[in-house]
Amino acid sequence: MTETLLAGAVLGLGIFLLLRALFPARPSLVSRLLALDAAREGTDGPRLQLVLADEEVGAFRRNLGARLAQFYAARGWEIRSLKADLALLGRSFEGFLATKALLGASGLLAFPILLGWLALMGWGVSVSIPLWAALAAAAVFFMLPDVQTRRDAAARRQDFRHVVGAFLDLVAMNLAGGRGVPEALMMAVSVGDTGDSGDVSGSNWAMSRIREALSSARIVGITPWQALGQLGEEINVDELRDLSAALGLVADDGAKIRASLSARAATLRRRELAEIEGRAGERSQSMLVAQLLLCAGFVVFISFPAAMKMLGL
Repeated sequence: MTETLLAGAVLGLGIFLLLRALFPARPSLVSRLLALDAAREGTDGPRLQLVLADEEVGAFRRNLGARLAQFYAARGWEIRSLKADLALLGRSFEGFLATKALLGASGLLAFPILLGWLALMGWGVSVSIPLWAALAAAAVFFMLPDVQTRRDAAARRQDFRHVVGAFLDLVAMNLAGGRGVPEALMMAVSVGDTGDSGDVSGSNWAMSRIREALSSARIVGITPWQALGQLGEEINVDELRDLSAALGLVADDGAKIRASLSARAATLRRRELAEIEGRAGERSQSMLVAQLLLCAGFVVFISFPAAMKMLGL
């Protein structure tokens, strides 16, 4: 029965792929509306193009990622949060999709390996066990890039918020020195990015992203605060969007800008301190539970001989 179902699934998949190759899918209504909205937004003003890190991607992987991206776009699957995480990490969406597909396909290789191993050992086990094990491995491998991307992006976004707080303080100090808003922004990011901009372990990479956005604003023809807002939208950092809105509203009043930036920097520091204290409290509670379990095991170890002697065992 299992062999029949497997053969039918393979035959159905082959027929489906043949029909898809002969009759390509037309763009859905959702994708067309999204394209119209993007074109309408593009006419309102220029947007920055994020510079992603160079990836060592082969031709096959690049083509596979492009086809999968077209497949997602044709069905209107935006996945904005995931794209923001990839933009923050400097990775391309096409390479991510290709990695997911290849890892999922590699998980299916567990089926012939398990089947051959069971046949070699001479165990009379049905084909269903290796099949379900291979499907489970494919599902786990397919979801691994998502888990890794979200974990890495959460850590990078936390570091980016810390850098934004320092950036606000630097801008406020430059404004207090008599500089204008654009000059204060460029001077602050040049002071903050004093090391190697390719160092992803520290905060220089975040300052380098802000500096690239401000430098590209002159080429594109938008204001520096608009560039910061677009960068905040691309990488999903609310602090940059709030900063862009504040600078756009009060760009002509330096005193109010200084007070607003100082207040925002203090708020960021307080929130970061509260998050650190919360994580420390969680770790303290986990350590307390571990100590209680250790004490309970020690008590059982000490009292076990006496209890066995009292019971006569």
